[in-house]
Amino acid sequence: MKKDMNITKLELQQILLNQIVEEDFGRVAVILEGRDTAGKTGTIRELTHYLPTSKYSISLSTKPSAWDMKHWLKSWKKKLPSKNQIVFYDRSWYSRAMVQKLNGWCTDKQYNKFMNEVCKWENKQKDITFIKLWLSISEEEQAIRIGNRQVSPLTKWKFSPNDAIALSKYDQMTILKERVFTTLGEWHSIDYNNKKAGRLALITKIVEILQGQ
Repeated sequence: MKKDMNITKLELQQILLNQIVEEDFGRVAVILEGRDTAGKTGTIRELTHYLPTSKYSISLSTKPSAWDMKHWLKSWKKKLPSKNQIVFYDRSWYSRAMVQKLNGWCTDKQYNKFMNEVCKWENKQKDITFIKLWLSISEEEQAIRIGNRQVSPLTKWKFSPNDAIALSKYDQMTILKERVFTTLGEWHSIDYNNKKAGRLALITKIVEILQGQ
């Protein structure tokens, strides 16, 4: 009992998530999007720490091939969750509408095609619960994190030229993000200026959605 009294709020939500995946919970896609340094990778590491390994997989952000770029949504279909599995996406197909568009990595035609087709594509996956999460950080907080990433011996390997120009495009990303929010299904914005509080709010939202489905 004494040990139970020491359970943190975050651990309690992790217990609830573990209880959910013990049952027949279907197919769940947890999409994490956000600016560079928002905390997507660390959050997924935290979320999956206590989950049974058979109940989840992680889809990491990687450079797409030429075929993937041409057949964008089709390339993601093979990465969708299986029965009774959660897939955590460290960036997802929505990167086309945000980081790709922001940095000029996709054409206007590819961007417009995605914006016109993604909702229909998701609706065809009728047995999948999509949980779309935006990890929100301020411009000031992003500047601090990019600076820390650049000098820390533990994280400087993460620093890239894209980080260096991210702040100059902060407002542009805001416009693209808001366009996604208003046209492409239900999104949940989580305040991530404080990562600890953000992780608690995020896992609580996931648990609430899965408990209510």
